[in-house]
Amino acid sequence: MAEMTSTSYQRTMSTRGFYRKHKLVIMPFVFIAPAFAMFAIFVIYPIIQSVALSFTEWQGIGPKRWVGLDNYRELWGDRVFWTSLVNNIYWLVLFLLAPVFGLFVALFLNQTVFGIRLVKSLFFFPFVVSQIVVGLVFAWFYDPAFGLLATILEPLGISFPPILADENLATFGIIVAGLWPQTAYCMILYLTGLNSVNPEMIEAARLDGAKGWRLLVKIVLPQLRAATFIALVVTVIGALRSFDLVAIMTEGGPYNSSNVLAYYMYDNAIFRYRMGYASAIATVLFAIMNVYIIWFLLRLWANEKGAR
Repeated sequence: MAEMTSTSYQRTMSTRGFYRKHKLVIMPFVFIAPAFAMFAIFVIYPIIQSVALSFTEWQGIGPKRWVGLDNYRELWGDRVFWTSLVNNIYWLVLFLLAPVFGLFVALFLNQTVFGIRLVKSLFFFPFVVSQIVVGLVFAWFYDPAFGLLATILEPLGISFPPILADENLATFGIIVAGLWPQTAYCMILYLTGLNSVNPEMIEAARLDGAKGWRLLVKIVLPQLRAATFIALVVTVIGALRSFDLVAIMTEGGPYNSSNVLAYYMYDNAIFRYRMGYASAIATVLFAIMNVYIIWFLLRLWANEKGAR
């Protein structure tokens, strides 16, 4: 009995000694374990389940039928899928104008004059407003009969085109609506970054003769690198997951010309009861986003190493 007690005591002391030696390694995992468990349950598991579902045919109820790669083969020949993918590329390219517009608005608002806080609040207002409200407002703007733009142009003898009813213009009209709140968000990021710009460097550059565009490119923008990086990340992710404005303004029409991958997935799952096909679309979208997410994480890791 005494030998067993001694052995147990030695094991306890050995465990304590191991913990003391590796405490700095163990404790971070202990603290992160609850958050990782929640992440695994509510994020990782649904992703795995969705990928697995993409290899089946399922209507949402009843048994699932394994179809292998049939859903992906159907995607390859699906005209609406390719239209949605091209529209997502349009979103991605044109949405990158938001950081540019946000930078110039921030430069304009970065001054100390009376009432500038009120003006900043008005410029930030679009980001606070719900995307549904933004969609409804722009749908009214674009109305060729009773919309604001048509009302302004009618006395000038200019007929306003039905943007949301035109297959060639609908996607671009929705993107313009999306740029409005996205520009406001980028503006806030750049305003925050401008507060940390070193004024001594600006004064020294001005003494050396730098001004205007040269001052912006050589002195200001390098100090806004962090704000630019975050603005680009948020803008690209927002472009790839575009959904709400399409759902509110056109529902993918006319004739699926303004569809995007997220809305096409939703349409197949909710209205057509094709859960497996919708999961295949979601998997493709997830793979596209993963390319960018991996690049983002690699850049973040490189910046962390450089900071050390």
